[in-house]
Amino acid sequence: MKHSNFKKSAGLTMIELVISLFVLTVAVIGVYNGFSIMVVATAQMSDRFTASYLAQEGIEVIRNIRDNNWLKDPKTDWKTGLICGNPPSPCSWQADYTSTGAGLTPYNSSNYLNISPKGFYYYDLSNPNKTKFTREITVTPITDVNGETYILKVAVTVFWDEKATIFNFEKKYGSITTEDYLYNWY
Repeated sequence: MKHSNFKKSAGLTMIELVISLFVLTVAVIGVYNGFSIMVVATAQMSDRFTASYLAQEGIEVIRNIRDNNWLKDPKTDWKTGLICGNPPSPCSWQADYTSTGAGLTPYNSSNYLNISPKGFYYYDLSNPNKTKFTREITVTPITDVNGETYILKVAVTVFWDEKATIFNFEKKYGSITTEDYLYNWY
């Protein structure tokens, strides 16, 4: 009788062991999936953070050009180099922190920003170490009833390439836009 109890007990132990391994496997896979989701979400948030800083920097570049126009000569038109045409019309530029009024170039979506060893983003078409970010700076003059421009609307859109992930099944592009208004307050 003792011998049959031993076999029955060993059988239960084997079933318990299989169930325990199944539960442990499910738990490990769940933790792994949760961790991988957090890694993907963190990478996406990092891209959005960088893009928002690049968008704000684009506005600052245009603001600096306006201010430099005043510093060169207070009689200089404050919007020199920022708007297109006569009558003024919206322009789309690409620029970096080294840009001056003459340094603005028309926006080209295939020109990606590079990053310097010091962490500055800049355009250099000869540099193969490009990032995944492009930046379009649109300057729109706002005229009054007399046709005078006293306000510039600056909209900066930063685009970046996104990899296919569990949140984004096909390769898509991310973007973020920020706007500001510059005034002729001088």
